[in-house]
Amino acid sequence: MAKGQVENVPDDGLTTKERRERPITAVHTGPGKGKSTAAFGLALRGWNQGWSIGVFQFVKSAKWRIGEQSVLERLGQLHDETGEGGPVEWHKMGSGWSWSRKAGTEDDHAAAAAEGWGEIKRRLAAQTHDLYVLDEFTYPVKWGWIDVDDVVDALVNRPGRQHVVLTGRDADPKLIEIATLVTEMTKVKHPFDDGQKGQRGIEW
Repeated sequence: MAKGQVENVPDDGLTTKERRERPITAVHTGPGKGKSTAAFGLALRGWNQGWSIGVFQFVKSAKWRIGEQSVLERLGQLHDETGEGGPVEWHKMGSGWSWSRKAGTEDDHAAAAAEGWGEIKRRLAAQTHDLYVLDEFTYPVKWGWIDVDDVVDALVNRPGRQHVVLTGRDADPKLIEIATLVTEMTKVKHPFDDGQKGQRGIEW
C-alpha cells in the first residue's frame, strides 16, 4: 500500500475528508502485552492535538499508579497552566470513581463497573471528550457486569466525532464487529514465562 493511499475507496457518497474524519472505535485485545500501552500512546497523540482525553480504568487496583497515569495527568496540568495540548481526566473504578467519592470494595465491583459505564454513556451523549480510553473494559463485559448490547448501541449511535478505545483480553465478538480498528496482541515470548516478574519502567 502506497503511503497515505487506501486500497479501496467505497462508494458511500462521502468525500475523502468526510471519510477521514469519521470517529474511530478501536479494540486492543489478545493475550499479548501492550494493549493498554498502545491505547495510552494514542492518548498522548490526542493530547498533542489539543483533544480532551478521558481515561477510565475498570480493573486495575486503585493502589497501582502506573507510569502513564502520572505522565498524562502532568500533561493535563500543563494544559491548565499554559493552554498547551488538551485537558486530561483519569478515573479508576478501584478508587470508587472520582465523581461518586464512594470507596470500592471486593463485593461491589459489578455495581461500580455499571456505574462507570453509565457515566461514560452520559459523557458520550454530551460529547465531553474527544478520546475515551476504556482500559480493561472487556473484562466487566465478559463477566456480565456491563451489558454488551447497551455498549454496542451507545458506541454505534454516539454523536459527533468522539474516538473510543477499548482494551482487554477476550473482546466480545459484538465489540469486534462494530469496531473500525481491531488489533490483537499475540504473545510470542514473555519474561514471565521464565519466572521474571514485572519491573519498573516496563510494566509500570
